[in-house]
Amino acid sequence: MKLFLISISLKTVAALFVLLGMLASCTSTTVDEFRQGETGIESNESIVILGRRQASDYETRSEFVSCVGKHINRGENAIHVIPEQEFIDAMFPWFEPRTAPLRTRDLERLMAEDVIANKMMEFGIRYIIWVDGFTETTGRAGSISCTIGPGGGGCFGFGTWEDDANFDARIWDVSTMSAVGIISTDATGQSYMPAIIIPIPLIARVEANACSRLAAQLKSFVHGS
Repeated sequence: MKLFLISISLKTVAALFVLLGMLASCTSTTVDEFRQGETGIESNESIVILGRRQASDYETRSEFVSCVGKHINRGENAIHVIPEQEFIDAMFPWFEPRTAPLRTRDLERLMAEDVIANKMMEFGIRYIIWVDGFTETTGRAGSISCTIGPGGGGCFGFGTWEDDANFDARIWDVSTMSAVGIISTDATGQSYMPAIIIPIPLIARVEANACSRLAAQLKSFVHGS
């Protein structure tokens, strides 16, 4: 009878983990687009995606910028993306956080420098895309306690929290020195940490979802769809 009860208990725990895993995999993602000008790109033209890092309280993670670039650089209607660090190194020091242009008129002044204009031409850059944002964790609840004894150790408890990934992408057309649009994405999801003997994190992939949705919208936007 004891073995039977333990078996039922393990099945219940397994079912709980599956249910929580399904919940953690569900995220809500919203994408908004504001178009300011016509767009289009030729096969010999490229884009560069840069993270804004002028803020004092946070900086756009290079991993997220790279993720967006990889999605745009592959699949149907792929667009050639110049890697962020390669571009920043080639343009040193004009695109470092402290000196990077904040407005299109700043870019226009930079492009008056022959060395910058020539580098842009070498890369074939048609659009500069500035990505700004971060992922925030809120609403932490629950607790997990762990003990160690002569017979071994283990953890028991339950924790949960909400992740919110909020990013904006501002698109500059280098050929016209103008801002042509803004795309915003907001992804939210609930993550869980059940612990029965060992903690098992079930993480909502909000940043990954924000990356893929933002990349898909940017690709369509740049092509003028």
